[in-house]
Amino acid sequence: MLTVRAPATSANLGSGFDVFGIALGTPADVIRVERASETTITVTGAGSEYIPEDPAKNTVGAVAEALDAPARIRIDKGVRPSSGLGSSAASAAAAAVALNALYDRGCSREELVPIAAEGEALVSGEAHADNVAPALLGGFTVVTDDGVTQVDASVPVVACLPEISVSTRDARGVVPDSASLAEVVDTVGNAATLTVGMTQDDPDLVGRGMSDAIVTPERTKLITGYDRVREAALEAGATGVTVSGAGPGVLAVCHRRDQRAIAAAMVDAFDAVGVESRAYQTVVGEGARLYR
Repeated sequence: MLTVRAPATSANLGSGFDVFGIALGTPADVIRVERASETTITVTGAGSEYIPEDPAKNTVGAVAEALDAPARIRIDKGVRPSSGLGSSAASAAAAAVALNALYDRGCSREELVPIAAEGEALVSGEAHADNVAPALLGGFTVVTDDGVTQVDASVPVVACLPEISVSTRDARGVVPDSASLAEVVDTVGNAATLTVGMTQDDPDLVGRGMSDAIVTPERTKLITGYDRVREAALEAGATGVTVSGAGPGVLAVCHRRDQRAIAAAMVDAFDAVGVESRAYQTVVGEGARLYR
């Protein structure tokens, strides 16, 4: 039996729609695999009642098929589905690492990215790698058609998860079909600022670079209380706030000294609009880890 822990992730980071992603220190999924003649899946943990165990309908089943690696697979969910924290990507990444090792397929972590992304297609309808890349590689990742660029980073963040659901498909449905040249120029500048900030572990630069006037404003409409939560986080010291992935999770970048106050402020702001939530005080961290 092999065990793999794969982290939650946050994609887009505001200005990097379908391109940027980070691995989070917490929460995480844990997967255990054993060789078998055919793939079976059992799921426990956060939101497990909403996750199909049929391999044909589960991201992990798609990964097992792609690697030709049938196994008994047990998934312990730490990352709730429809959270905006890369729940399906965590499972897909963990399965890819575990099954690659179990069957000695010899794939590098970079080679596993498109394999894990195929599992994501079951959830979003398209094979996006902006969550699976950081889940596999850790740190801050930039995904393009030419591949993945990764840098290690350790920027403090708070990820606040409200008890509401936003599906990836619904969130993609509100993405605008076009943008003005001024909006594109502004977003490119912000994305460049964020990237420099990640390479320098600078929360101020990262926060400044998260601003986006194209995709994020449309997605915030799907999250009850978002504007109130954002303002509360900024007042408590956050350097930048945006929607985590497709939502409803909200990501705040900050200095470590302000994490506790920001987490409390975000939870209180959601509570003020009648939404329960929990906040993870964490940091940009490592990718999937294999335990033999």
